[in-house]
Amino acid sequence: MNENREHSCDVLVIGSGAAGLSLALRLAPMCKVLVLSKGPRSEGATYYAQGGIAAVFDETDSVDSHVEDTQIAGAHLCDEEVVRFIAENARDCVQWLIDAGVPFDQEDNSTDDHPRYHLTREGGHSHRRILHAADATGMAMQMSLQDNVHNHPNIEVLERHNALDLITSHKIGEADAPNRVLGAYIWNRQRESVETVRAKFVVLATGGASKVYQYTSNPDVSSGDGIAMAWRAGCRVANLEFNQFHPTCLFHPEARNFLLTEALRGEGAYLRRPDGSRFMQEFDERAELAPRDVVARAIDYEMKRLGADCMYLDISHKPADFVTKHFPTIYEKLLGYGIDITKDAIPVVPAAHYTCGGVMVDRQGQTDLNGLYAIGEVSYTGLHGANRMASNSLLECVVYAWSAAEHISQHLNEVSLSSSIPLWDESKVSNSDEEVVIQHNWHELRLFMWDYVGIVRTTKRLERAMRRIQLLKQEIDEYYSNFRVSNNLLELRNLLQVAELMVRCALERKESRGLHYTLDYPDMLETLSPTILDPRNPQ
Repeated sequence: MNENREHSCDVLVIGSGAAGLSLALRLAPMCKVLVLSKGPRSEGATYYAQGGIAAVFDETDSVDSHVEDTQIAGAHLCDEEVVRFIAENARDCVQWLIDAGVPFDQEDNSTDDHPRYHLTREGGHSHRRILHAADATGMAMQMSLQDNVHNHPNIEVLERHNALDLITSHKIGEADAPNRVLGAYIWNRQRESVETVRAKFVVLATGGASKVYQYTSNPDVSSGDGIAMAWRAGCRVANLEFNQFHPTCLFHPEARNFLLTEALRGEGAYLRRPDGSRFMQEFDERAELAPRDVVARAIDYEMKRLGADCMYLDISHKPADFVTKHFPTIYEKLLGYGIDITKDAIPVVPAAHYTCGGVMVDRQGQTDLNGLYAIGEVSYTGLHGANRMASNSLLECVVYAWSAAEHISQHLNEVSLSSSIPLWDESKVSNSDEEVVIQHNWHELRLFMWDYVGIVRTTKRLERAMRRIQLLKQEIDEYYSNFRVSNNLLELRNLLQVAELMVRCALERKESRGLHYTLDYPDMLETLSPTILDPRNPQ
């Protein structure tokens, strides 16, 4: 086994979803790009995104309206300049996706010369502005981007490789100059060895951290790796108390994380109690089209009040051909579980879905560390505020991929590859004979995060969670020091770090706003500010 393999590239992109692949494609004409994928390259949150991507394409819609809707959904905690920047660049970036071959649904009267895209509406939007590919938009985007990446000679994709940690000039003893990212140590899961990547620039496109919760709509790779690595490298993070719980995840013993798109409610689906009665109008005048935090809390409240395992989502009152045309993927998938959505209500529960906070970046995706960028769900741009509006996430990915690529391309020739990166040293560690420790700690973390840092919180619950996190971190830090790395160990180490940051953010916010709802501070404050944590300032 060769444990000292080295790679070099101009730009290392950690993550192979919409953000990472879009950036790689934009940079590839001018430099060598290496893309790291933790699993198969399609196994990320993008692939499972059903709803669509928001952009102003309708002549009755406006950028101002998109900005206003985003602010309202984000409980006015969004950075308005950033929201406007993204909304103004949305159409051009979506057009870039169309030119890349993403097959968004078109109207019947659409022509090649004058394409007219079918726009749907989702919770929080005042207009129809969601472009989609049936109910599998993320899959269509992922596959189109992958095809383009596959055909580009300047892009290499390494599948089944974890980023282990960022390499910085200060970490390797170069303390005189400003700190800069030089590359990363990566874990080759096939060879079970640590390898080194030297790069001029590193881009974190690792997605969110919803795997920290027991119930999640996210794939297993969403373990907060980029947030934890950036924090360890000295970058600030913000707003990690705002974790979005998607209101409607399928409740079925054989389906762990199947999401039921918000577009179902956009097209008229009702939420019902087990007795068939509707309840959303009792919680919000927008009923089923209220923002996700409102809907998730309502479902959670009704489940607890009634002692019910789930609520029900019902679109069976719509014509069958309408349902099967608009939601073919969901229709087929649920038919496999014995649920015919043209006739039956669908059992649903909330599940952790999206990390609204993350690594702080500027308008170009730059973090606090020279040469390090963060784009997509791993980042905090200011777009989402206290709650992400539906279909703004894929949009943020492609707009910041464009913006970061523009900035990197302007500075490519100003940076040289480091020639003095030390190789990873495994001489003092042994193989673990206690993998059960990791499994036990993993389950404990996800369970208490769900119970104590979930949809409804209290200070006492948050403090309980923090005490347990500190104990688990001590165990895992000791474990990490003594044993060879493994996929589960790396992910658990990162999740524990992000869990701590989530709880710290939640304890600092003395109000209920958006996705952060605490019984101890039920009202909103008049002051509006993000929660910022800085690794250079001790707790």
